[in-house]
Amino acid sequence: MGRKEGSWILTAQSPSRLGTVDVVTRFLKEQSCYITEQNSFDDDPSGRFFIRTEFRPLDEDFDAEVFQSGFVERAAEFEMSFELTPPGRRMPVVIMVSKADHCLNDLLYRYRTGQLPIEIRAIVSNHPDLASLAEWHGIPYHHFPITPQTKAEQEAQVREVIDASGAELVILARYMQVLSSEMCTRLSGRAINIHHSLLPGFKGARPYHQAYEKGVKLVGATAHYINDDLDEGPIITQGVEPVGHTDYPEDLIAKGRDIECLTLARAVALHVERRVFLHASRTVIFER
Repeated sequence: MGRKEGSWILTAQSPSRLGTVDVVTRFLKEQSCYITEQNSFDDDPSGRFFIRTEFRPLDEDFDAEVFQSGFVERAAEFEMSFELTPPGRRMPVVIMVSKADHCLNDLLYRYRTGQLPIEIRAIVSNHPDLASLAEWHGIPYHHFPITPQTKAEQEAQVREVIDASGAELVILARYMQVLSSEMCTRLSGRAINIHHSLLPGFKGARPYHQAYEKGVKLVGATAHYINDDLDEGPIITQGVEPVGHTDYPEDLIAKGRDIECLTLARAVALHVERRVFLHASRTVIFER
């Protein structure tokens, strides 16, 4: 399910202790807030508790600042950190691309039709190819070429765009460059990447042709947060699509593109709806 119209979101986490659910639900009742959706998870090995609650204030004079200041006192007893997200908020994002346009096209369509609660502030690319697509949507397009010699300079330009735009999320929609360790650290927890996840895995050039030669029966995609280990960050979503002996490399590529689009869009939706908690090298996800 998606976020209900008019609902606020309260997300929190704390050490696992008796009363963690009660402190949230009791406070919401006292504030005349009706819970429309609630998910919680207690991770036994780490002793960590996670909760996400959507609610609708019943009082017309609901004051978010008063609500937060009141909950701070209750949460302190449980060493609970929390975040309150108002209804209708669209998360500001920057999208990074290279030449492939399928994921970008899909995100732009979902953005334009209101399926994703995001505000695309800018598109950044190391190639000029998709500038006309960005222009058609009225979104600033920044072309920053990159070579091994200019990588540091190019990333500095990218950082300037991200910072100036106020982006809270960076989406690597088939951006075919390896980010530096510094960039990965800067964007930790707020940058999502998408890549194929063929089974078995094939790396390097022409992965779908390699997969065809081996007769694979599944193609897939993985969306994950970036980190300093290439394509090994905390996973948010994965998708698979069956293929058979009648599928040629071009068919595998087409199916791979489709599943990449769906998997990335789902990951972005989960993130912007505050359904994802980073937990060490893993994620806790309350599905839509």
